[in-house]
Amino acid sequence: MAVTSRAYTPAEAAAVSEVAVKSVHNAIDKRIIARRLAEHEKRALSDEDLLRLKLWYGVGSILSAERRQQLFDMIDQNPDADTVRADDYLIVDVARAREQLAARAEALNEAERVIESVKGVVGGEPVFKKTRVPVRTIASMKAQGATTREIVEGYPSLTERMVELAEIWTAAHPARGRPRRLSELGATVKSTKRLSLPKIVDKTSGN
Repeated sequence: MAVTSRAYTPAEAAAVSEVAVKSVHNAIDKRIIARRLAEHEKRALSDEDLLRLKLWYGVGSILSAERRQQLFDMIDQNPDADTVRADDYLIVDVARAREQLAARAEALNEAERVIESVKGVVGGEPVFKKTRVPVRTIASMKAQGATTREIVEGYPSLTERMVELAEIWTAAHPARGRPRRLSELGATVKSTKRLSLPKIVDKTSGN
């Protein structure tokens, strides 16, 4: 699957490589990844950086740091190789790792094409185009255990693919600051009720 090369923020890199964003920053700080991009792009990462991320943490429990670095050197020497022998017993499927990264990178690109923020629509929250469905709400429902089918049944304007896109987009664009209030999302409180709690009598005290 061909994907146009791009620069990724640490959060986007984490979403695509499925590596924790904290680990992405750690890899940058410790120069585990090459970061061949220009210095003005700050902490941006390339597609090759994402491959290193995925492999570094993917074989972390199997190979030492020295062995993992040797693995990267072999990949650099044989960039078109489908597999690379990491040691006498371990062969790393580099082609498969590239395929997984390409699929998730394309999903992120697709998500960014169908998600937008419009002033005055749901308080400016990111929504799927031509809908008023907040993307973060869908991702949150999925994270809390709702199935894709349940979500689509509750939001007929969505497809199963859109639910998948909500997950990767939200991972790549984590919310900042405090949660938005309903009023800030464009929701209006229609009515309020005050519920009276029954008086509790403490019979042991004779009252």
